[in-house]
Amino acid sequence: MSISVVILAAGQGTRMKSNIAKVMHPVGGKPMVIRAVETAARLSHQTPIVVVGHGAEAVQSAVGGRAQFVIQAQQQGTGHAVMQADSALRGKADYIAVFYADMPLLRSASLQRLIDAQLDNRGPITLLTIVAQDPRGFGRIVRGSDGSVISIVEEADCTPDQLLIRELNAGVYVFRADWLWDNLAHLTPKGSKNEYYLTDMIQLAASQALPIVGLESDDSDEVIGVNTLVHLSEAETALRQRVNRGWMLEGVTIIDPATTYIHEDVRIGKDSVIQPNTHLQGKTLIGSQCNIGPNSIIRESTLGSSCTVTGSVIENAILENHVEIGPFAHLRAGAYLADNVHMGNFGEVKNSRLGPGTRMGHFSYIGDANIGAEVNIGAGTVTVNFDGVNKNKTIVGDNAFIGSDTMLIAPVTVEQNARTAAGSVVTRDVPEGHIAIGVPARLRQLNPSPENENGSGE
Repeated sequence: MSISVVILAAGQGTRMKSNIAKVMHPVGGKPMVIRAVETAARLSHQTPIVVVGHGAEAVQSAVGGRAQFVIQAQQQGTGHAVMQADSALRGKADYIAVFYADMPLLRSASLQRLIDAQLDNRGPITLLTIVAQDPRGFGRIVRGSDGSVISIVEEADCTPDQLLIRELNAGVYVFRADWLWDNLAHLTPKGSKNEYYLTDMIQLAASQALPIVGLESDDSDEVIGVNTLVHLSEAETALRQRVNRGWMLEGVTIIDPATTYIHEDVRIGKDSVIQPNTHLQGKTLIGSQCNIGPNSIIRESTLGSSCTVTGSVIENAILENHVEIGPFAHLRAGAYLADNVHMGNFGEVKNSRLGPGTRMGHFSYIGDANIGAEVNIGAGTVTVNFDGVNKNKTIVGDNAFIGSDTMLIAPVTVEQNARTAAGSVVTRDVPEGHIAIGVPARLRQLNPSPENENGSGE
């Protein structure tokens, strides 16, 4: 038994009133078409077919090699869209699953239920339905006296009695492949636009006395179709609720789920606490017993256990265990904070490693640097890493002491157990056992009990 997936992504989405192709609008940080392709990949090892039209270049660029594309140059309805996949798929699979790229919350588990039901169906079609009080313009499912599906009637064509039907067509189908390809040619164009409707395949099967199975979804959120930016917001809210509920059931405390935004690829350890207005994005990993937020953004980063992040931004960075940062701190790409690092408020680290136990004072910037263990970095310290052409390296050895308002003009090395005085501008290396003092800094050998002329500002 083999399955191929056809994803319909050719529509213009005029009601979105946007210059961006509809299926390129993100939900939970991912374009809807990417979500659809990922769902397809969980169903079948075969490369899915994406039918593209409006915004084809943008869709193809975003999806890349994860799908095969066919062009629906003239949008003549959903039936016509599936026809475009005929030459690519005929004879390649036993069953064809079809769904829309603008249904970002559709679960692969629901599609698998449809596939399983179709395997037991001697007829050619199994489709997903939903019972809802708000029809949202969906077609109505008409069943026969024996409960079997006999047709789908679009809302505009419904009789008054049919408008009262609350079982709706979700637009998700599994077809027996040989029947689908042989019968698509029997569709006839309808309406003022002369479009071929995929829903007419149901009536076509019924006319052949073939059974159609309608399987009801138990999750109304998963069939939210996005046709306007209002719908996009509804899908975002539903996804956020789904993700947050899942983490709370796994032992993560979320203080206010309504203001907590967690992407699906994020992983969080047990007994961590996520405070309000926190955004965890991309493939972020959070260890156990962390306290994140409030008002924090963590993107594509890894945090160990027992870290505290207060009102800060972390991007493409790594924190080991027991690290404290913030409030108002910023870790940029390449920042690496080892165990027990403390980083004060309004600090920034970029492309640098801070060794175990190092304390970085507030209002400091560390860029393109390698800082050793148990280093004190006083408030207002700046590594001057860019000379207008190149980014230069600063190295600070273990147990060094950097006084407040020190400027380290890279490339420069402050060796282990060396010091800088407050307000110094360091333009040359500082050997072990020495202190740099002044502007520009001059070197002096440290006394066994040096005066406290290089205060940390802590």
